[in-house]
Amino acid sequence: MVRSTAYFVAYWLITAVFALTCTLLALLPGRKPLAYGIQLYGSAQRVALFFIAGVSIEVRGKDRLPTQASVIAAKHQSWGDGFVMISELAQLSFVAGDHLYKFPLVGRILNKLGAIVLSNGGGDEARARMNASLDILRDERRDVLIYPEGHLAAPGEKHAYRKGVWHLYAALNRPCTPVATNLGLAWNQQNFKKTPGRAVVEFLDPIEPGLEKDEFMARLEAMIEARTDALVKEGLS
Repeated sequence: MVRSTAYFVAYWLITAVFALTCTLLALLPGRKPLAYGIQLYGSAQRVALFFIAGVSIEVRGKDRLPTQASVIAAKHQSWGDGFVMISELAQLSFVAGDHLYKFPLVGRILNKLGAIVLSNGGGDEARARMNASLDILRDERRDVLIYPEGHLAAPGEKHAYRKGVWHLYAALNRPCTPVATNLGLAWNQQNFKKTPGRAVVEFLDPIEPGLEKDEFMARLEAMIEARTDALVKEGLS
């Protein structure tokens, strides 16, 4: 519990420092300085997670990523798997909920990064904002991250996969790279307690572009859930 408490303090200190730093980087021309700051933030959190909480994260299958930009559809068991994504993938875009705008400084950072911001309320304005983001992504070589369940899931838990991942995959006409994990065994969702050990985040074989919705959704869910279940059974090392 002492290590978990120490990491809790370090987490918020690191977040506060990088929130201010990235706000300043967002003022600079272009997106690269801010993207580098975000990537460094993810790396700093992983270092703190390892040295303070005793949780290391092995990344497997990164060589499976397509040479072209892809849609990254990931299992989401923990805040920690987000740190893996932003530290491992440079110039990453992502899908975020508009609730994040309630946090100080976050709105400016999201806008500069070109995040696809979804509104729970929907409506014409929300659709127009999403379509504008998609138009920008079509012209850029950036992977885009989405959590298809839309929720954090405890190890062994599964939520219904939302169709937004297919709309993104179809609209961009890109491969989709599924991602499985067992990180929830070390850091379960938003839990305070951390369990020391080596967890895994694994990139799986890409799904080629062009599949119809039902076939795509079935294949994506089967791949992510089967491999995640296997990693959970494998446990922490």
